[in-house]
Amino acid sequence: MYFHLEHHDPRAYRRKTRLISVAMAMQFIVFGLLFSQLLTAAFGSSLWLNALGVLLGLLATSLVFTVLRERPWMTEARYVWRLKHHLSQVSGYLPTLRRRVEEGDANALAVLSFYHQGMHQLAELNGRTPDDDAERLAERLKVRQRREEKGLPLEVDGFDSEDLRVFKRG
Repeated sequence: MYFHLEHHDPRAYRRKTRLISVAMAMQFIVFGLLFSQLLTAAFGSSLWLNALGVLLGLLATSLVFTVLRERPWMTEARYVWRLKHHLSQVSGYLPTLRRRVEEGDANALAVLSFYHQGMHQLAELNGRTPDDDAERLAERLKVRQRREEKGLPLEVDGFDSEDLRVFKRG
């Protein structure tokens, strides 16, 4: 499955995710209280019934957000969830990818380039400074230099998870 890197406004992303987080927390509180009250009213007061009400509130909140995640206003959050998934997928292969880049493997170079671009974008979207790790910055510059030496574009436009199949994990 191919994942395209997209541009999203960091301020809009942070504003929407804060709003979504608050809505999710409020919904969880309401559902948890509602289910706890219903269970204790029907079966009497008990710590276990209250805990079951909270668990049912969590399940109901999860179900609502599972249904709502395809809505247009969730685009940025959905994109970042997918980006994080792919970055964590790639991170399991980093030692192998680094070794293969040293050997001149163009496929490893593309995947590692995606990893660094994705980490940079994720830091920007979350409002952090992207170049806070000197080791990662040096590796990113080395990857860009290798791509330039090979005549490849400095940046990739995405990542195909099938590209990882040729590498060994860890």
